[in-house]
Amino acid sequence: MATTRSAHTEWEGNLLEGSGTVTFDSSGIGQQAVSWPSRAEQANGKTSPEELIAAAHSSCFSMALSHGLSGAGTPPTKLVTSADVTFQPGEGITGIHLIVEGTVPGLDEQAFQAAAEDAKKNCPVSQALSGTTITLTAKLA
Repeated sequence: MATTRSAHTEWEGNLLEGSGTVTFDSSGIGQQAVSWPSRAEQANGKTSPEELIAAAHSSCFSMALSHGLSGAGTPPTKLVTSADVTFQPGEGITGIHLIVEGTVPGLDEQAFQAAAEDAKKNCPVSQALSGTTITLTAKLA
């Protein structure tokens, strides 16, 4: 069964001086302010498209890795994943680096690395972002 999730942004003004608000419609978790300076310079309490992509990618990757490990008979106790999305004004998103540390009883480092690489390749967000270089650092806790 397919699902659709929605958000919308209201933007006022031009790119450099304007600002907007992202509303998370599907979950109802609220709104977040966005602006060009929060995207290209310092966040200053506002989000950016790249931070939203990082959140989506880290959560999707964690789900994919958990599923793969569980399917192999070694369910994780804990996975901590971060995603660093690099944005270069004038170029766009130039790369994504996933970092995961896992607690997986009965699994060695090599098997964890292989499972993490598989999750990186196959998580739906990685596939949607396949036009961008995605790198990975994975280690057991």
